[in-house]
Amino acid sequence: MACPLINLPFFFLFMFLPFSTLAQTSKNISLGSSLTALNEDNSSSWTSPSGDFAFGFQRIGKYGFLLAIWFDKIKDKTIVWSANGDNLVPEGSKVELSNGGKFMLNDATGKRIWSAQFVGPGVAYASMLDTGNFVLADRSSSNVWESFDEPTDTILPTQILNQNDKLFARYTATNYSRGRFMFILQSDGNLLLYTTRFPLPTNNFAYFATMTMYAGFQFIFNQSGYLYLTAKNGSILNMVSSNTVSMQNFYHKVTLEHDGVLRHSVHPKTAASSAGSPMAWSPLTSEPSNICLRIEGAIGSGACGYNSLCSYNDKGPTCQCPYGYTFIDPNDILKGCKQNFVSQSCDAALPETESFDFHEMQSTEWAGGGYEQFTSVSEEWCRQNCLDDCFCVVAIFKDRECEKKRIPLSNGRMDPSIGGKALIKVRKDNSLKY
Repeated sequence: MACPLINLPFFFLFMFLPFSTLAQTSKNISLGSSLTALNEDNSSSWTSPSGDFAFGFQRIGKYGFLLAIWFDKIKDKTIVWSANGDNLVPEGSKVELSNGGKFMLNDATGKRIWSAQFVGPGVAYASMLDTGNFVLADRSSSNVWESFDEPTDTILPTQILNQNDKLFARYTATNYSRGRFMFILQSDGNLLLYTTRFPLPTNNFAYFATMTMYAGFQFIFNQSGYLYLTAKNGSILNMVSSNTVSMQNFYHKVTLEHDGVLRHSVHPKTAASSAGSPMAWSPLTSEPSNICLRIEGAIGSGACGYNSLCSYNDKGPTCQCPYGYTFIDPNDILKGCKQNFVSQSCDAALPETESFDFHEMQSTEWAGGGYEQFTSVSEEWCRQNCLDDCFCVVAIFKDRECEKKRIPLSNGRMDPSIGGKALIKVRKDNSLKY
């Protein structure tokens, strides 16, 4: 996970410098300029000189508009930064660079939704740069505000995260509100991926860490496509991703995806440069390699919702319900699963022991959270003990160990490496829950 300090010759270190000569050409956006969110496809935007990036409004489904920056030359217009993910705005909303130098987003009624916060001399103009950085500059062309300093879920080549800078995953692939995962370079120098105490933006369980306390200083995505953590003296502490794909022919981005995986991905700039690769984003590296097995902790649901199970394939984690359970909300599977039968009664006069049986799921578990554990027992003993216990909804049996679980189940996962089995207690007649 974490790499030791890398001592490289100077000529090799040169390729890892965060910035070398990079044309920062721009088209200035003058004071008094504005953009309006429109339902038609003719909504205007401000593009970078190369046309690679655009700043403006994107419609998000039927819910409203997101003020964003995106890759403008590719078909899916991939968003890399947004201002109002938690508060989409309706048609007629406007973003304006006022004559007084304020940069703000107002909804159709004129209510302030978002504004750029900066300290220093007044703003003279704005620019959408070819790096994907949107900047507000003063009369001396010094940036007084830039989107690179306030990232959302993505960083781009030439972008740096300093101590206490964070990325938050969006909630789902199409919901840009703040989600359940966080990437942060802490003030102590440690670089981590966390689950959050959703809906609060506070850290919960760390499922990746470089263990660079008192050393980590900057997290750099350089213009050559290398991603690494440095010490204050510039020494490389941890190489997160080593680029093997042309910067000239491919777009690069690093995103903390909604599923909690930090991915360095590339996209062909043209069909000619794809060389048979799909005209879509393809991951170069993913951290962690299997998030289903990495998230544990006493608090929180895990990689998926409560009572659900996480399995991993080449497309990432997939969430599903165990036998006898269904999603609480099929349109929002992160809300977890519920029993589709009436729970076992705890009335001593109606034990209902004969009304329940078990469904086996191999190499399945809910990590942690068990309330009773027994060793050197048989599977039959484990089944009967859970059946006699109205609180027990699942028993995990492995290597003659029996662990009982109760609702809600957390940190569920399915993987061949787990071994053992989950014994899921279900009502025999599968009565629907009322």
